[in-house]
Amino acid sequence: MVRETNRHFKFDWITIILFLLLVGFGYLNILSASHSGSVINYFDLSQPYGKQLIFIFLTFGLIVVLLAIDAKFYERFSSIIYIVSMLSLVGLFLFGKNVNGATSWYAIGGMTIQPSEFAKMATALAVAKYISDLNTNIKDLKDQIKTLILIAIPAVLVLLQNDTGSTIVYGAFFFVLYREGLPKYYLTIGISVILVSILSLKFGAIATSIIATILIIGFHFISKRKLHIFQSLLILIATIGISFGVKFFYQSILKPHQQDRISLWLRLEKDPVKLEQMKKTFAYNLNESEKAISSGGVTGKGFMEGTRTTGKFVPEQHTDYIFSTVGEEWGFLGSAFVVVLFVLLIMRILHLAEQQKTQFSRVYGYGVASIIFIHFLINIGMVMGLIPTIGIPLPMFSYGGSGLWAFTILLFIFIKLDSNKINEW
Repeated sequence: MVRETNRHFKFDWITIILFLLLVGFGYLNILSASHSGSVINYFDLSQPYGKQLIFIFLTFGLIVVLLAIDAKFYERFSSIIYIVSMLSLVGLFLFGKNVNGATSWYAIGGMTIQPSEFAKMATALAVAKYISDLNTNIKDLKDQIKTLILIAIPAVLVLLQNDTGSTIVYGAFFFVLYREGLPKYYLTIGISVILVSILSLKFGAIATSIIATILIIGFHFISKRKLHIFQSLLILIATIGISFGVKFFYQSILKPHQQDRISLWLRLEKDPVKLEQMKKTFAYNLNESEKAISSGGVTGKGFMEGTRTTGKFVPEQHTDYIFSTVGEEWGFLGSAFVVVLFVLLIMRILHLAEQQKTQFSRVYGYGVASIIFIHFLINIGMVMGLIPTIGIPLPMFSYGGSGLWAFTILLFIFIKLDSNKINEW
């Protein structure tokens, strides 16, 4: 009887400890980025650090509930969870609150809840449920389309709310599908489209088309794995189409501020006057963030000693730009520590996912790792200027109750599923 009871409480403490370290270190940086004055009241609900502390306390209660629920519940009711989550996204068009141009929040009293954060977890459950169905074969086109629809529904709903950052996160499910047997040519196509798009913006559609034509013709005659002439021609036409299509999309569809962000990222703008103007307007956050990180040096300026952080040079630094606080006050060593924590967490989740006895748990585990990875990659890349500015939080680190609770639910559902793998054997 004791052995049976212990099975139900055999949680992966390595994952839990990594989670707690990220949440704890994240809070220290939120405190540093949002405090003002010499006296700090940790429970001051008028300050972000006070609210975040309450969110963290409530998170521990949420963890207890998540781990107390039977593991089979999450698979059995995954479809209902997904439907409810989609309805919460639809409801935003009627009852949502607009914040910074995005209608992504419900206002409940003095609090706001962002359902798009929880939709990622619901989608991960739904995808895991569908792929693990005995009648599903991800190598078949019809099942690929059905899975894509499951992912596209929340992505489109979030995009219509003008939340581009959260929409991009749904691309994380590509890694999940690839692990479960999605044909490799999808990966080749995806990388090729991204590469052609970037080259078209950087060097122009005509130059990209000419280079692509030379490469495709050369590959056709030199490669041992010769393609049929019609296949080569089709690839060439598609490449040229993408080259000119991306240019048209950039110039005619994207909004001016979106064009400016891509222009700054790819160094398309050569006018020094325009560049200086960019740094003072839409790129102000990024410019100050880069200065803060670079000023930290190797060891940083010390906790609550960052001049740019305490001087509030980076607006809303405790949210999407929280990593700039790490860079300034904790330096390269502190930044490397955070990166290592995230890498260890993602690798640990993937390791556990491969050990699962059911396909549902494995697929969900890969979904958790992929979502955290995309958030981590884009946020840190954005703050350092390596990726265009996209509004996306750093998991377990950035300020916000919705983000913290959503990632807690996402992760601890998997921890519960993992603890149950002995019983699934």
